[in-house]
Amino acid sequence: MGKQDYYDLLGLSRNAGEDKIKQAFRKLAVKYHPDKNPDNRKEAEQKFKEVAEAYEVLSDPQKRRRYDQFGHEGLRGAGVHTYNDFSFDDILRAFGFGSGDSIFGDFFGGGARARERARRGGDIEYTLVLDLEEAVLGAGHKTIDVARREHCPSCAGTGARVGTSPVTCPACRGTGQVQQSSGFFSIRTTCPRCRGRGQVIQSPCPACDGTGLKLKRVSIDMTVPPGTDDGVTYRLPGQGEPGPNGVPPGDLYCHVRVRPHKLFERQGSNLYCQVPISFAQAALGAKITVPTIEGKTAALTIPGGTQSGAFLSMKGLGVPTRNGRGNQLVQVIVEVPKKLTKRQQELLRKYAETEDINVTPQRKSFLDNIKDYFTEQGEK
Repeated sequence: MGKQDYYDLLGLSRNAGEDKIKQAFRKLAVKYHPDKNPDNRKEAEQKFKEVAEAYEVLSDPQKRRRYDQFGHEGLRGAGVHTYNDFSFDDILRAFGFGSGDSIFGDFFGGGARARERARRGGDIEYTLVLDLEEAVLGAGHKTIDVARREHCPSCAGTGARVGTSPVTCPACRGTGQVQQSSGFFSIRTTCPRCRGRGQVIQSPCPACDGTGLKLKRVSIDMTVPPGTDDGVTYRLPGQGEPGPNGVPPGDLYCHVRVRPHKLFERQGSNLYCQVPISFAQAALGAKITVPTIEGKTAALTIPGGTQSGAFLSMKGLGVPTRNGRGNQLVQVIVEVPKKLTKRQQELLRKYAETEDINVTPQRKSFLDNIKDYFTEQGEK
């Protein structure tokens, strides 16, 4: 399949001016930025490379004239890059990202120095296990103990042995970047020796092996709101690990797991439970007490003729939500007694004698089906 037309790719008319071309590129650069496409990062980066190629041609008057006259074939030998070997950041730098006239300066916040300031320390994760009561009703303020790396007390986070200091990186001379040439382009990339810090440690701190960080257990307070569900993740900003050179710390991601409950099961905003009842209660109706998630009991009316397995709703006793509170759904299970007294047996037999006359609706349907079946078999 041939290449897409550059004007169509950028959403431009063929007489678009320089400002329109820049605006279109800026818009698409944001759209296909890897951070905005975490689920399809590779596809977004490939799409951005196509957009960058289109911008390279249309923003260059000479290349644009050749393209307008002869199309893609007219660009052969014109030094147009496909950017297959470039990363997203390399492409931005190739177009002057971070310089005073960068078309990305305002949009991304002032170039490479601003990006360096925006870097954060490492994120950490923690799994918080809750009882169902805590998840449904809220656990209020909860203190969790997490392990995270913090600034080494021996070197105060510098990574250098006591009495020494980091020195300027000789490879990048403290800029954190090195210049590389690729064809007609000269691009700046992160210095591989100092990893963009601009400094190297010649004599590492023995306490932290030069990392400037040591593992430590810390206590962190957090709030568990009512209605918390199993599998939800809470982000605690700034509770991660500290970053290099004084940049902001990372975040703590707290993953919630809810223990199974002996009585209740949660489904959405409703709570389900099973309650046993007797045959007499199901047949005649009754008022019983059932447990609730608050640890109390509530009254439930059983209508006469209730079938085993039926669900009865108790409004407002479920899970709190933004729009109110869900319901508690009680499934009644009719229990058949294993032992009967003589009086109970006598009364039950008298009742059984009436079943052939006063047959219940379900039993009547069952008997009718049997009768129809044998009638059909006799006719065959």
